[in-house]
Amino acid sequence: MNPVIACVVPCYNEEAAIGKVVGDLRASLPEAALYVYDNASTDGTVAEALKAGAVVRHEPRKGKGNVIRRAFADIEAHALLIIDGDDTYDASRAREMVDLLFEGPYDQVIGVRRGIVDTAYRSGHALGNKMLTGAVRSLFGNDVSDMLSGYRVFSRRYIKSFPALSREFETETEMTVHALNLRLPTAELEIDFKDRPAGSVSKLRTYRDGWRILKLILGLVRRQRPSLFHSVIAALLTLVSLVLGLPLIGEFVETGTVPRLPTAVLAAAIMVIAMLVLSVGYILESFMHMRQEQARLAHLTYPAPTRGTDFVPAGLKDSTCGS
Repeated sequence: MNPVIACVVPCYNEEAAIGKVVGDLRASLPEAALYVYDNASTDGTVAEALKAGAVVRHEPRKGKGNVIRRAFADIEAHALLIIDGDDTYDASRAREMVDLLFEGPYDQVIGVRRGIVDTAYRSGHALGNKMLTGAVRSLFGNDVSDMLSGYRVFSRRYIKSFPALSREFETETEMTVHALNLRLPTAELEIDFKDRPAGSVSKLRTYRDGWRILKLILGLVRRQRPSLFHSVIAALLTLVSLVLGLPLIGEFVETGTVPRLPTAVLAAAIMVIAMLVLSVGYILESFMHMRQEQARLAHLTYPAPTRGTDFVPAGLKDSTCGS
């Protein structure tokens, strides 16, 4: 039995591009079910998607993360491809990405962006992507070179074990860290990345969304690497304590007295707090390992992606291309 393949295109006001994206996906993956998730568009996105032959679903809560959360919950497939609806990614490479997922087998295939024109990346986006990707690689693992790519294919076991907690553009960061944290098999494929078509406007806000991604990374470090996070805080507190306390120790050695008793008490209290923070970090590390084990076991309840399968996910048993 052939595997069930689904494509998800998150969209917000992409009237100028969505028809081309759906058409390219249809040509590359004619057997796939194509879903356009409209995120409260105010232009003709829905009409153009329907005209191109896609199934249109609606997610009224603004934000790409909300769309991904809804789509991952709704759709049952052996392989699920997501691609932005702005026609900046080469949708004609969808077949190669899906084939690579099954050949691995992998749980995630990422389309790594290769700019074919100098203006494909807005000012600051390329540098920001490198900096944020570098931060994630240093903290969680170096298996990914384009953390913010919006062109990916996932296995069913990835989809059903992914918590999808993000609300907006930081969802790609959450996807990447989920795979790195569980050491899920991931592959990359270089994809052409080009300018938006005329009439299409980027919804990404460079500084606001960059700050949201950075905050998410810090939050993920706190949750996924608690011993590291708390060790850094404990080290800073220890440094403050030593700066306050060492001069007092020197004075005590020379004079036998502690002339600044309040400062001495403060230094000692800060050192005690530092030790408590460090202890909490190691306790939380134990809980984190238990969460990892549970996530891993949830991941393993689903089979690896394969082309030959007798399993048909509920909800797509009777589906046909674009139905």
